[in-house]
Amino acid sequence: MTTMVATSVPATREAGWTKYAAVAAKVALLLLLLTALIWPDLSGIKGKASTARLIVYPLGAMVLPLWWFAYGRAKSKLHKTFPWHADLLMTLPWLIDLLGNRLNLFDTIDWWDDAMHCILWALLTAGVLLAFVPRGLSRGLTAFVALGFGATAAVVWELGEYVAFVRHSSELQTAYTDTLGDLTLGTLGALLSGLIVFQARRTAN
Repeated sequence: MTTMVATSVPATREAGWTKYAAVAAKVALLLLLLTALIWPDLSGIKGKASTARLIVYPLGAMVLPLWWFAYGRAKSKLHKTFPWHADLLMTLPWLIDLLGNRLNLFDTIDWWDDAMHCILWALLTAGVLLAFVPRGLSRGLTAFVALGFGATAAVVWELGEYVAFVRHSSELQTAYTDTLGDLTLGTLGALLSGLIVFQARRTAN
């Protein structure tokens, strides 16, 4: 009994911390989206498919809660309670990207865009793996799934950027090279994420 109490308390504290962090991230994202609606000139996303972002970002941050409400809470074999840690990881990429645009970091820091394509894809892929991928997969299969999701998501993102604003902007001349770099960095971030998630799960077991 003593052992059970000792091990359950840290787990409860961790769940509470990630829950509050995930909720705070969603609130911050909502506030940034509202300010972009009220003051579009100050949002940092004007001329960068702002309308599409205002739709896609909240949907991206709500994918896991919507899935849990519609299906996961009754039929999920991976989670007995809502996976707040995965939800936080799946929310942060949208928040960080919007905040980076709001602070004009993408246009003022040369390496920021490249770093974000690697880091944000790693966070998003980690969240997806923790939310939807079984624990029992080998390192190779976990990396394969991570690559499959990460690379596909990166392609969809780049296609969306091209259709939404790149083809009509001054970036068109360098878009091919930039897109190849973004796809490479996003895929690399997804692969690293898969390896880290596998190792973290293995250590936890």
